[in-house]
Amino acid sequence: MKKLKIGVLALQGAVSEHIEALEKVMNKLYLKGKVITVKKPEDLNDIAGLVIPGGESTTIDRLMVKTGIWERIIMLAKKGLPILGTCAGAILLAKKGDKQVEQTRTILLNLMEMKVLRNAYGRQLNSFETDVKIPEIGNKLFRAVFIRAPVIEKVWGKTKVWAKYKNKIIGAKKGNVLALTFHPELTNDLRIHEYFVKTILP
Repeated sequence: MKKLKIGVLALQGAVSEHIEALEKVMNKLYLKGKVITVKKPEDLNDIAGLVIPGGESTTIDRLMVKTGIWERIIMLAKKGLPILGTCAGAILLAKKGDKQVEQTRTILLNLMEMKVLRNAYGRQLNSFETDVKIPEIGNKLFRAVFIRAPVIEKVWGKTKVWAKYKNKIIGAKKGNVLALTFHPELTNDLRIHEYFVKTILP
């Protein structure tokens, strides 16, 4: 089997935690390969999957456009590259944003038919943890970490709901692209990263 190379966008945000989780999964599954940081377009060459982490969506967006990574991600996604976007990453994958997204002139990747609301839980709940049901990864509850989290207001077209919390959409999937409004990398539970890695395997 060819060595697996997974990229984590490393322009800003929670990068090292994703790298650590992916490396643990690769070890668990006895997969040969490496997890690399993506900072310029050529770093995307020959990767089998990409994680767009949480952080500040406006900053990540501007750096993606400035470096030329933005166009490459769209091209690779349309060719079938598996992509996982968490928190800010989920915002960037969307087709539509709220007024905050428009005011900051964030250019969305437009890869999923969904509308995302930034900081949807309000200032009083900037950060919280809770157990959520995610049928795709098993019956055991997943401890989800929400930090100034967005909410997926609605999905349409080929984008489907992947997970909910209190009737709010916290995960959506369209083919090879998965968007989560929480931070799976901030727990010791590797099931979501394992799910993602398995979507990469032939």
